Amino acid sequence: MSENIYGIMAEFDTPTQLVDAAVKVRDAGYTKTDGFSPFPLHDIDEALGIKRSVLPYLILTGGITGLLTALGLVYFVHVIDYPIIVGGRGHFSLPAFIPPMFELTILFAAFTAVFGMLFLNGLPSPYHPVFNIPRFALASREKFFLLIESSDPLYDYEKVRAFMDSLSPQEVFDVPE
Repeated sequence: MSENIYGIMAEFDTPTQLVDAAVKVRDAGYTKTDGFSPFPLHDIDEALGIKRSVLPYLILTGGITGLLTALGLVYFVHVIDYPIIVGGRGHFSLPAFIPPMFELTILFAAFTAVFGMLFLNGLPSPYHPVFNIPRFALASREKFFLLIESSDPLYDYEKVRAFMDSLSPQEVFDVPE
């Protein structure tokens, strides 16, 4: 039976129960876990052992790339390709180039943020096995769920099922693939 199981999921009534259960799951050594809540829980990342995202560093890199691209573009156009002296200024007048450099910095950073977020979150993903559980519809309204995936290195169906039952959930579900 465990060959067709994506994981085992427990349902809780309060966010405190979910966070407490997540801490116990993390302390037990499980790493392939996830928590579902109708609203953001600030303690759940730490409770599940989720590391900080690399997205801010990617966005900074995208912004610096945009700035350097704009600087290179205006330098090439105004110094190498089409040098014209306007108003007695030199070919490379940095104050005149600040607006395009600012705009490309923002543009590259924004595109990096959007596409980086989509890539790191694994989106688009219109299907997830937890949607096979009818009560999971309550995750967007009033219930809290904790999942241990079968791909976890410590996963053993009987042990995980007994462990989830020991967390005092309202109900425990097998999540089919």
